[in-house]
Amino acid sequence: MIVLHASDLQVGRPYRPDRMEALLALAHELRPDLVVIAGDLTQRAKRREYQVVRTLLDRLSDWPLVVTPGNHDVPLYRVWERLFNPYGNWRRYVSEALDSRLSIEGAVVVALNSSAPRRAIVGGRLRPRQVAFAKEAFSSAAPGAARLLVVHHHFVATPDGEGGRPLPHARGLLATFEAMGVDAILGGHVHQTHVITSRALVAGHGPGIPLVACGTSTSSRGRGEERSANSLNVIDIGSEWIEVTPHRFVETSRRFEPRGAALRMPRRSGSGLRGAGSPGR
Repeated sequence: MIVLHASDLQVGRPYRPDRMEALLALAHELRPDLVVIAGDLTQRAKRREYQVVRTLLDRLSDWPLVVTPGNHDVPLYRVWERLFNPYGNWRRYVSEALDSRLSIEGAVVVALNSSAPRRAIVGGRLRPRQVAFAKEAFSSAAPGAARLLVVHHHFVATPDGEGGRPLPHARGLLATFEAMGVDAILGGHVHQTHVITSRALVAGHGPGIPLVACGTSTSSRGRGEERSANSLNVIDIGSEWIEVTPHRFVETSRRFEPRGAALRMPRRSGSGLRGAGSPGR
């Protein structure tokens, strides 16, 4: 099972349309089983930005698609709107749902909205009702199906600290998601690729959950080692493992190309995925 994982499109002033064309070209090449965009689709949550986003999502309609809001997808400076109708444009142009569930062959994917426009302008929050939503969704997963969670904000600080503070109560949340059998958490926000497991944070048995952060895929706002760079991840899920191949946009080829070796981590839940055992396509 192949997942194309992008994030932080930042449609608006920092947006780079040629990077989006490269992302779309890679999607047509890979023909993934799932496309994930892990938040911050816009830069300032303006109507005209969302109109562009809508056209981009339509161009990805050949594949199952999961998106989730980020902190940039709610108004920042339009305070009245942020307080009383923060998701108006999201609901009009993207989806009525803020938390969502998608069942596809071999996987259940849950996306939780971690933006908190009334409590944390930049940081995020997850609420008990959202955790309950995820638990109910994953409880219906078939044996061996991959359980993927999409959350914009991060659970673990980046090595250089540039991504800001992780989600409040991250350790407890990770322990809860481990108990649900979550196989991987896909996110963004930190504007740099960051792959680690929850094992170091959660006292328990097993390999932990792979935490896969994506850099900014189509904007000029990369951080750390990816300053001014654009990145995405190609994730291959087998019966016993999850393999993450970071990709970086290359100026000379005008394409997203693999950067470095793939990172392979054990899977936490069963077997039986379609195509299991194959390292790729």
